[in-house]
Amino acid sequence: MDKIAILAENNKTKFNEEKSKVMLLTRRKCKEQKEVAVYMNNKAILQVQKLKYLGIIFDYKLTFREHINYVGHKCKKLVFHLAKSAKINWGLSHKALQTIYLGGIQLLLIYGAPVWIKAVRKENNTGRLLRVQININMAKAYRTVSHEALCVVTGMMPIDIKIEEAARLYQLTKGTANNNTKFDKDMEVRYWQHLAEASISSTDKKEETGYTDGS
Repeated sequence: MDKIAILAENNKTKFNEEKSKVMLLTRRKCKEQKEVAVYMNNKAILQVQKLKYLGIIFDYKLTFREHINYVGHKCKKLVFHLAKSAKINWGLSHKALQTIYLGGIQLLLIYGAPVWIKAVRKENNTGRLLRVQININMAKAYRTVSHEALCVVTGMMPIDIKIEEAARLYQLTKGTANNNTKFDKDMEVRYWQHLAEASISSTDKKEETGYTDGS
């Protein structure tokens, strides 16, 4: 803190201790003293268990559960308002809803993905993000339709895969990933390759082992 005070003095500025917060990052399970006393301008700084920095909520264990809940709640409000204008026989069209989703909701869901990507790989966190996805409104389908079917019908990538893609793309552009990493290019459903046209290579186990099915 002395170095920070000297830095502020040299640059003719002053930090506000009332707006500053301190958080202890630890994943240790032992019962230890987790309260720290940090002072700025001879005043104690408030210690918190979570704080928001550049739009991402960090908790003291770095689970990012609070951030996922925050983003999910924020996007649910947008989905709720769009649901009023996306009925079966009237309202916004599929193209309009898709534009709103790609330009607004999806960007909110994948923001800062390289930082909290490990949290997405947990099933309970993934479920929260999938429930937010607006596919059900774009397809104008019943709620009983599975999420995978809705993604196929609307041509949208599942949000958990999209977050993984955003994190890997960041690692590739920043030089922290293998240059041979391959990414799928976004394209419309009509240009998707049919499974019957995909080349699948397999090894005939019968010729290797001499096993037959008895016929």
